Amino acid sequence: MPILKEGQLDIISHSAEQTQRLGNRLGSLLEAGDIICLSGDMGAGKTVFASGIGKGWGAKYPLTSPTFNLIHDHTRTADNQHLYHLDCYRLEKSSESESIGIEEVLSGRAPVILEWPEHILDILPPQRLWIEIRVLEPTRRNFALTGEGKRYEYLIARFREFAFGV
Repeated sequence: MPILKEGQLDIISHSAEQTQRLGNRLGSLLEAGDIICLSGDMGAGKTVFASGIGKGWGAKYPLTSPTFNLIHDHTRTADNQHLYHLDCYRLEKSSESESIGIEEVLSGRAPVILEWPEHILDILPPQRLWIEIRVLEPTRRNFALTGEGKRYEYLIARFREFAFGV
């Protein structure tokens, strides 16, 4: 787990279960307004990681892929807070995201998990947590986290402490 520089973290996951546990730990740290961008090839583990985030955040129901709906709105029992989970794969350009209410989603009232964020990159806030997921082997994944902005540098530092104790 080398630290690349402040605001960056590189992790290897050895299984889908470990990927979900890592997501769980990150999810427990999320606050309203956090933007989590999950980028990677088809089958890299974005939805597995997102489901862990949802569980750690406290979503009432498990997160599943929003590929056909584009957006899922989750709540948690503790405080009825919302979490948005978007899959931008089917969007060919950012202007198409207006039809799904992207302004409301990015308003800062709830944490947001975006799969395929590169499809709407030009409308995303510059401050965000970008996670590039790469397939290394059938069960191994590389997670490269980059925090843009103080909140996300802090989030990576807290995640590193919580997940690895360092």
